[in-house]
Amino acid sequence: QCLYQFLAFVPPSDGTLSKPGTAVVTVDTQHPLTLLLTGYVGDGQLCKIQYHFGEFGNYSLVVKTQSTSNKTVSCDLVINEGPINSYLPILVAFLVYMGILAVLIAGRLSMKIDPVRNWVYKKLNPRETDRLINSELGSPKPADSVSSDATLGLWGTAPRQRLRSLDTFRGLSLTIMVFVNYGGGKYWFFKHESWNGLTVADLVFPWFVFIMGTSIALSLSSMLTWGSSKWKVLRKILWRSSLLILLGIIVVNPNYCLGPLSWDNLRVPGVLQRLGFTYLVVAALELMFTRAGDESETMETLCPALQDILPFWPQWIFILTLEVIWLCLTFLLPVPGCPRGYLGPGGIGDFGNYPNCTGGAAGYIDRLFLGEKHIYQHPSSSVIYQTMMPYDPEGILGTINTIVMAFLGLQVPLFFPPAGKIILFYKDQHKQIMSRFVTWSIVMGIISAILTKCSKEEGFIPINKNLWSISYVTTMSCFAFMLLLLMYYLVDVKRLWSGAPFFYPGMNSILVYVGHEVFENYFPFKWKMQDSQSHAEHLLQNLTATTLWVIISYLLYRRRIFWKI
Repeated sequence: QCLYQFLAFVPPSDGTLSKPGTAVVTVDTQHPLTLLLTGYVGDGQLCKIQYHFGEFGNYSLVVKTQSTSNKTVSCDLVINEGPINSYLPILVAFLVYMGILAVLIAGRLSMKIDPVRNWVYKKLNPRETDRLINSELGSPKPADSVSSDATLGLWGTAPRQRLRSLDTFRGLSLTIMVFVNYGGGKYWFFKHESWNGLTVADLVFPWFVFIMGTSIALSLSSMLTWGSSKWKVLRKILWRSSLLILLGIIVVNPNYCLGPLSWDNLRVPGVLQRLGFTYLVVAALELMFTRAGDESETMETLCPALQDILPFWPQWIFILTLEVIWLCLTFLLPVPGCPRGYLGPGGIGDFGNYPNCTGGAAGYIDRLFLGEKHIYQHPSSSVIYQTMMPYDPEGILGTINTIVMAFLGLQVPLFFPPAGKIILFYKDQHKQIMSRFVTWSIVMGIISAILTKCSKEEGFIPINKNLWSISYVTTMSCFAFMLLLLMYYLVDVKRLWSGAPFFYPGMNSILVYVGHEVFENYFPFKWKMQDSQSHAEHLLQNLTATTLWVIISYLLYRRRIFWKI
């Protein structure tokens, strides 16, 4: 539903075939395009062609007059030079990483040889490292420290063993986020979607928020179990959230490399700012209704199907109230010059009827309370829809649904119950945990299907990362539960995978995120390329930078250096 945009003016020919009128243009290859040819004066539409052009292909649109009497023309698309296979660099990179993985697996198998294993264990002391990180505040544990021998047999490991799948999930999200932020090889599916829909880049931030909610519950449970007062925990929550917000505004601000920060053009919203505020709300909500040692009571409900909800009904009422507020503001708030409930990109979208309505109520609230100069100036919608209005994907209204996303992640610790009465209720905890993951995933998927009508554009509430729509939250939660289920099964149940290499950045997530933003434009994370139009060079540079941060996080892990707020 975009307006036609002027592409080129083709001058008239000299009347002979020896010197036709020509015009040379560059067109986008991400989406199929419709080319409309019109005459000079009063001729109207001469021809219309829809075609999906390929990268670096060379084409000619040959227009010939068939009849001068009725002014009919023929339009033929000719391929002068076929497009390149732009996905070949991805295949090469995949094979290279698979080769590295094969070498590592061979090294792992060699560890089964007694002399080799004994020598390595003497040089490295992994148990000391595990002891240190498991003593961290909020370490996820499958059982309480006072577990009985029955619990040891149930989990097949020590009761203070850290659940590596949670850190692996966090590390996977962070690694993809770093790769995407560095450019993603300049592939369109590694960039954020222009408006409705999903790309790989749109997956990682909500997953990070999801696992942050999990960490909140584990952290608060640990602190209260060890005797900390709620006021002390609240001070810790305020301190952490304040540091995250300050880091986002001062350190990881997009204007940081343009010179000294000035309030005139300082972006107020941001990723860390949203994480900090979300952490504050969700952690305070959990602290308000949580008592140390009451987890074992949560399983004794009259309705087992609702055992994840009924014991926590005050939190659910609060979250549902927030969602009602989001729905009311989104669909009922009057926005000057825009239709009520508008969810479109503005610009040339919707046939250009609402050019200054980007984001509807969400954009209006940000511009009203923060000012146009203090929000993101180059939203993803400007590429396709040519929007002129600034719009911030981390704005005020979308933060409500970010809180909902973190709260859904907060439910995960319920799946890892402590020792005591739980052993009597669940003789096979692994199956029970995984079945609840599946149940939550199915429920979230059904809600998403209803809201979107299984359509990208035609649903009641389309999936939209810029708006952080509720359908976006439920869809990402569906994916998160399923992905966490897979990792839990492979890493913690069957132990077929250690979680490496994603486990290591997951253990130092704040350091890796802040570091990759601050050093983004410095060597060896970035260098001058010979061909800025080459996917291969961009992919090499972005994968190198991402791999370096994984290596850095591994070295920090080995040296027992963990930066936590």
